[in-house]
Amino acid sequence: MRFTELYAPTLREAPSDADLISIKLLIRGGFVRKVAAGVYAYLPLGLKVLKKIENIVREEMDRIGCQESLLPIIQPAELWHESGRWDDYGPEMMKLKDRHKRDFTLGPTHEEIITSLLRSELRSYRQFPLSLYQIAVKYRDEIRPRFGLMRAREFIMKDAYSFHTSWESLDEAYKKFHSAYSRIMKRIGLKYLVVEADSGAIGGNESHEFNVLAESGESTLLYCDCGYAASDEKAEYLVPTLKRSTEQMLSLERVETPGVRTVEEVAAFLGKQPSDIVKSLLYHSKKGYVMVLIRGDMTLNESKLKAHLGDQSLRLAEPQEVFESFSVPIGFIGPIGIPGSVDIVADYTVKPLMNFVVGGMKEGTHYINACYERDFEINRWADLKMVQAGDPCPKCGKPLMSTKGIELGHIFKLGTKYSEKMNGYFTDENGDNKPYIMGCYGWGVSRTLSASVEQLHDKNGIIWPLSIAPFQIVISALNTSDEQIMKVSEDLYAILQERGYEVLLDDRNISPGVKFKDADLIGIPLRITVGRKLKEQKLELKLRTSPAQDVEIDEKYTEVLEKIAQLLDEYAQGDFLEVR
Repeated sequence: MRFTELYAPTLREAPSDADLISIKLLIRGGFVRKVAAGVYAYLPLGLKVLKKIENIVREEMDRIGCQESLLPIIQPAELWHESGRWDDYGPEMMKLKDRHKRDFTLGPTHEEIITSLLRSELRSYRQFPLSLYQIAVKYRDEIRPRFGLMRAREFIMKDAYSFHTSWESLDEAYKKFHSAYSRIMKRIGLKYLVVEADSGAIGGNESHEFNVLAESGESTLLYCDCGYAASDEKAEYLVPTLKRSTEQMLSLERVETPGVRTVEEVAAFLGKQPSDIVKSLLYHSKKGYVMVLIRGDMTLNESKLKAHLGDQSLRLAEPQEVFESFSVPIGFIGPIGIPGSVDIVADYTVKPLMNFVVGGMKEGTHYINACYERDFEINRWADLKMVQAGDPCPKCGKPLMSTKGIELGHIFKLGTKYSEKMNGYFTDENGDNKPYIMGCYGWGVSRTLSASVEQLHDKNGIIWPLSIAPFQIVISALNTSDEQIMKVSEDLYAILQERGYEVLLDDRNISPGVKFKDADLIGIPLRITVGRKLKEQKLELKLRTSPAQDVEIDEKYTEVLEKIAQLLDEYAQGDFLEVR
């Protein structure tokens, strides 16, 4: 490709509303353009990278026997009502009505569609196991689309689904997808971490995330030298021996606490520590109100709470509705005197406490010396704490470490969640009807493009891994009016193309400085400069991340070609930049 023919409108400055370095560089480099909040168009350079990512993903899916298909984007609401996810999925589902007032969704995922298609086709155990995948556009109505391609409303995703007659068969497929996802990361050339993860609205009893390591990552990943690793939404903590405090049980007392609501304010006012206070948080569930109790110095993990209650529609109650339901401002709500219809769930950290502080169920008051069992009943106990770096590892007890990551892949063991609800049954070898056992496996294709830039960039622009770079080589002809410079540039361009390299010939009549800046901004791995040193029969070769070096030219460019192959091989090893 000649630069004079390439549509790659580079910019010196990024738009003011671009928040992450990846979207800034992708816009400046002429890869994408913003159409609306969370919606982007891919220009030729962006599409080249996207297709290379797709091909790597496609090859690894084909390698494990997963067959490609293509499912409809628009999905009827009836299928989502069958699975119970029409309301459970939450406000991110983009819903619409057709001209006949029938409800549809623009698919955020395709578990319902694939199950409905196969329930009338897979009827015998002899047809199993089966794995299908697609690479398609998905839609999620993000409340606040941000971070460019990372949290977009329209995005490209690979989703796969496997069907089995036994859990052992699902385990085998799960391992194959796990290995395939690891190979995708390695083939692209990204540093990554696999962690246990929360299954969220997708469901299932086991899932893992594949995260690219990057300082700007949204996900907090906790890990230990013993091998334990989990997202902060999933990470467990080592529950100590939960013996009740042996201190004397004091008399319950309601005290005046005017104008104080937060844990810090209450602790300071009463001369207590935050750990002496139990926070009471009210949530709306499908079955009504749920009160969650957790120690004042801890943070509640809502993902754990949703998983524990099996309710992804769970939401924190608004102050106005709390006051209307209980006649108490939200800052003074507590478990003592709450109606029995409210389910009380407590984190394990509350279990050892005695004589703690809770809301007084009256404005401007709190109870001191509260004790569960004597003053109120806890319906159930659970691990609901947000684990942080330094907390003990649940496997070995050593302090956990943390890093930031960007989720690219997520694999789930769905079990029979969808098949049982949607009548997906097969006949086994004994003639009995049984539900399919399913797995699902997602990979963010467009998200990979952005995550790669987040991990691999410098002050000058993008540093693409060789496997997904839009071009492997750029030839910078510094003076297009010089016949000798253009002859060598054209000769080398033709030879490299014949040898299978993807080459961009920068034949624009602009200054050398602009050519160099664009090459670095776009992130092409190897730059060949044809300029003044040609008088000395030399070319300048420069890897994107290394100093330039001169190479002698002979009649057949033998030494030049050998050096190019050597440099690109070095670059492909991947150790060219520290994780950012």
